[in-house]
Amino acid sequence: LENSPEKIEVFTTRPDTIFGVSFMVLAPEHPLVDSITTAAQKEVIAAYVAKAALRSERDRQSDTKTVTGAFTGAYAIHPFTQKPIPVWIGDYVLASYGTGAVMAVPAGDQRDYNFAKEFNIEIPEILEAVDLENGAVADKNIPLKNSDFLDGLKGKKAIQLAIIKLEELNAGKGKTIYRLRNAVFSRQRYWGEPFPVYYENDVPKIFPDSAFAKLPPVDKYLPTEDGEPPLARAKKEDWNVSMGDRMEYNTMPGWAGSSWYFARYVDPNNTAAFADADKLAYWQNVDLYIGGAEHATGHLLYSRFWTKFLFDMGYLPYEEPFKKMINQGMILGRSNLVYQDKTTKKFVSKGLIASYDVTPIHVDINFVENDILNIEAFKAWRPEFANADFILENNLYHCGFEVEKMSKSKFNVQTPDDLVEKYGADTLRMYEMFLGPLEQHKPWDTKGINGVSGFLRKFWRLFHPEETFAVSQAEPTKEELKTLHKTIKKVNEEVERYSFNTVISAFMIAVNELQDTKCNKQAILEPLVVLLAPFAPHIAEELWHKLGHTNLVLDAAYPLHDEKHLTENTVKYPVSFNGKTRFLLELDKSLTKDAVEAEVLANENTKKYLDNQAPKKIIVVPGKIVNIVM
Repeated sequence: LENSPEKIEVFTTRPDTIFGVSFMVLAPEHPLVDSITTAAQKEVIAAYVAKAALRSERDRQSDTKTVTGAFTGAYAIHPFTQKPIPVWIGDYVLASYGTGAVMAVPAGDQRDYNFAKEFNIEIPEILEAVDLENGAVADKNIPLKNSDFLDGLKGKKAIQLAIIKLEELNAGKGKTIYRLRNAVFSRQRYWGEPFPVYYENDVPKIFPDSAFAKLPPVDKYLPTEDGEPPLARAKKEDWNVSMGDRMEYNTMPGWAGSSWYFARYVDPNNTAAFADADKLAYWQNVDLYIGGAEHATGHLLYSRFWTKFLFDMGYLPYEEPFKKMINQGMILGRSNLVYQDKTTKKFVSKGLIASYDVTPIHVDINFVENDILNIEAFKAWRPEFANADFILENNLYHCGFEVEKMSKSKFNVQTPDDLVEKYGADTLRMYEMFLGPLEQHKPWDTKGINGVSGFLRKFWRLFHPEETFAVSQAEPTKEELKTLHKTIKKVNEEVERYSFNTVISAFMIAVNELQDTKCNKQAILEPLVVLLAPFAPHIAEELWHKLGHTNLVLDAAYPLHDEKHLTENTVKYPVSFNGKTRFLLELDKSLTKDAVEAEVLANENTKKYLDNQAPKKIIVVPGKIVNIVM
C-alpha cells in the first residue's frame, strides 16, 4: 500500500492478467478497510459497510446486475509498473472467498468491467477488438496491450512467466492446489484394492516395496459381529504377507483402480512395473472420454489427480489422462403429481387446485396414463391412501407432471425391459440417440419411440418387399447411388461430431427415398447394413447373414462415400409456356443454349402443349429455366 507498511494479499488463478489491473476491490468486511480509509472517505465507507452487512453472501453472489462500491481513498502499488492504483470496497467481493480482495481486471472480467464503468475507472486495452460497450463478454484469454514481458502471450506459458517474475520480485508465489471430492479415501467392504498398510501396536505402517497385498479369502462378505469390515474375517496367515499384528481392514474406493486403468491397458502383463515407459510413450493418453456429469465429478477428478501425480513422479509421459471429454446429457424422467388438500386431506384434481391449499405428492407413474390417475391402483399402493377421497374433474383425476431427474424417490424411473420386449433392443438403442444432442439433458417420452420402430420396419421391408427375403442384383440407378453415398457421407461426418440424433435422421431420409423408388438392390442395401450396424446391431447382423455372409457384420469394412456419385451432371429445367410451368425436363449440364432449345422442342410434352403451333419466342436461361412464348 502507498505510504503504508501494510500489504494487500490476493489470490488469482490468472497472474498473467496482472498488467490489466487498474484498481483493487476489498470486501466490505476486510480487516484493512478501517485502517487504510482516509479521513475524507470515513463517512462514505462506514455507510457502505453498514449497508453491505444487511445483505447475505448468497444475495451478493447472485446479484450480478447491481453495481455498488465506495472508494477508500487509499492506493496500492502495482508490483510491476510501480504505479499507484485506487483501492475500493464492493460487496461483490466476499470476505470468505480467497483473501477477501481482488486485483480487478476490467478488460478480462465482466464484474470488474461493470464496476469500472459505473465508477469511471480506467479500463486497459486488449489486443483484439471486442465491443465490451455493446454487450460482448469480457474474456481473460485475450492478451492485453502494453503488458511488458507478457505482451501478446497467453495461456499456460504466460501464466508461468508471470509467476516467475513475481517470485523474482518477492511479490508473489506460485502454488499448485489439488482438490479431492471425497475426503475419506476408503470403504468398509471386501471388494476393492487393499491398502498396503499393516498395524503394530495399533500404529499404522506402510508395506515395504517388495511386499504385495492381495485380498485374502473370507467366510462371507459381510461385516463382523463387532461391526468391523469384512476383511476382519480373514485369518492373518491367509494374507500373502505376514507383518505386524493385523492388516488394514478397509479397502480403496472404486475410484482407485479406475483412475489409472488406461495406463495399465497398454502393458497388462508387466510384473515389474505398472507399464513399460516406451509403451506409455507410444500409446499416450486416452483419445476420448465420455461420461455423465456425475461420473465426471468423481472418476474424472480422480483420474486427473492420479495422472498429474504420476506425471510429477516421472512415471507417465503425459499430465492429462484424456485428450477430449464429452459429458453426455442425462435422460430425464416425466414425474406425475397428485395434490392433497392440507385441511381436508382430500386429493384435488390438477385443474381445481387454484381453489385449495394443496401439497404436491409424487405418484408412481405406473398408475398414470396420459396424466389420468388409476384411482384404485393408487389406493392399493399404500395403506395411508386406502380410504383416500378425491375431488374430480368430469369423473377423472388429472395429475400434474414435472420433467426431472429419474429417481426412485420420485417414482418416475423407466426400466427398459418392457420397451425391449415390445419394440426390441435396437429400437430402444436408436431412440435414445434420436432424443436429442448427446450433451443435452433429454426428457424421456415413449410416445416418440413409434417413429424409430417404424423406421426399422421400413428398413426391413426393403429386403422383404413381399414379406419374404428378396434382393436384386440389378445395377443401381444414379439416384439410388446418390442416396447411398449421400447417406454414407452424412453419417460419417455426424459420427465424427458425435451428433448421433442427426445420424438417425439421415438413415430415415435414406430409407424413405429408397422406398419411393422401390429399391431392393444388393449393391445399395448391403453398404447400408454395414453403416447401420453400430446403431442397430441386431437387425444389421440378421440382414448381413441373409445377404449370404458368414462373417460378422461388425468385421466388415465401414463404407466410405465416393464424391463422384454426389456431383450433379444434370439439371432439371422447368419448362414453361407463357410463364406457366408445365413439366420438368432433365438435361445434361454441359449442353449449350442452342442444344437445350433443340432438346426441349424435340420433347413429346412440348409438342403436346404447342399443339402444332410455332412458338413466337424461346427463352433459355442455362441451368435455370426454359420459357416458350406462344
